[in-house]
Amino acid sequence: MHIAVAGNIGAGKTTLTKLLAKHYKWTPQFEDVLENPYLEDFYTDMERWSFNLQVYFLNSRFRQVLEIRESGQKIIQDRTIYEDASIFAPNLHAMGLLSQRDFDNYSSLFDLMEKLVAAPDLLIYLRSSIPNLVSQIHKRGRDYENTISIDYLSRLNERYEAWIHGYDKGNLLIIDVDNIDFVNNPEDLGDIINKIDAELTGLFA
Repeated sequence: MHIAVAGNIGAGKTTLTKLLAKHYKWTPQFEDVLENPYLEDFYTDMERWSFNLQVYFLNSRFRQVLEIRESGQKIIQDRTIYEDASIFAPNLHAMGLLSQRDFDNYSSLFDLMEKLVAAPDLLIYLRSSIPNLVSQIHKRGRDYENTISIDYLSRLNERYEAWIHGYDKGNLLIIDVDNIDFVNNPEDLGDIINKIDAELTGLFA
């Protein structure tokens, strides 16, 4: 079984992935942030490092999806391979930070990979407003994220909403995280778990 958590920067994907993995005894797979050799450079000079970063993420997530398929375990994944190709890379291209040549190369590579991967059994999308994202990003205090602009987050949010609106690869659960606190309020986490239970019952009934 493959569950994936999707959402913009600061939406709470990693935190929820950890909490759900603990509750359900699923194996978590996280986005490679700490070991990512391009991330800090990217936020310093997006145009220079955008292609490198996107290929690194694509490689990392493709490997994850293959491992999920081969493991036979119940796995929850922090962010999907689709978000890179449907949101981040097109956004960088539209902003003029990823050249047409690099974008075409990247897109061709993704198209090839997509033929070899299966969509998650359930996608959990964390919907968030920009003020909430900004608050969460500041709260976690990663130095390299201080340069993320509101315009950049807004562009990503628009693309996330468009992507989710047309998502047809599998089961989808949307969680609005603006007015809940699943970290400090057990009832809020319980509500999310109840919604997931209902989805899983439908999946494996």
